[in-house]
Amino acid sequence: MLTIHTADLLVTGDRRPAVPGGAVLVDGRVCADIGPYEELVAAHPTARVRRWPGLLTPGLLNPYGPELLEQAYHPDPREAAELGTEPITGEALAALAMSDTRWGASARRGVQRMLAHGTVAVAGCLARPAAVDAVDRAGLTREERFERPVGPPSLDPLSGRTVAEAMLLPLPPEGADGWDATFAVFDVPDEAALVERGARTCVATVVAGRLVHRRR
Repeated sequence: MLTIHTADLLVTGDRRPAVPGGAVLVDGRVCADIGPYEELVAAHPTARVRRWPGLLTPGLLNPYGPELLEQAYHPDPREAAELGTEPITGEALAALAMSDTRWGASARRGVQRMLAHGTVAVAGCLARPAAVDAVDRAGLTREERFERPVGPPSLDPLSGRTVAEAMLLPLPPEGADGWDATFAVFDVPDEAALVERGARTCVATVVAGRLVHRRR
């Protein structure tokens, strides 16, 4: 089934100008076309339409794969009263009884939190099979990392980085076919607001055509 994802503004991630009312045409796992919504819907009147508020951009890369998925524990919501909701590291992590099963559950929750920040790829070598499995099952890309990124690990790929630095790959050119339909949508009016408010404003993340996160 063809699906058109449209938002108030589409940012391609390269030198092409932003497209007000831009849209992405998804055919299965691939991006079949991008452009103004009116043009895509006129060419494909039977396509399902998903309307999102804000800014549609390429998906983001989080550079802290090992730090967030193998060196931090993401508490289960049922543990919130005891452990809180933020990732646990350092001495507090060392005090927990961490089995392989618990690491696996933590990695899966960590990946879901990444998806909720528009993340479609992680960088860094993952050594724990549970973390690798969680990333691969979600469809995230694993990228090489040649040096440790500056700054404390963050679930927000935009923490200390520009939008251009955080984007994995630009969206394909109009008329292109065969590119994976991978992108994110943020409930902000423009790139400046996205930098200011961060990736927590993500309302939708699509990986290879699959809607893997939605906030509304």
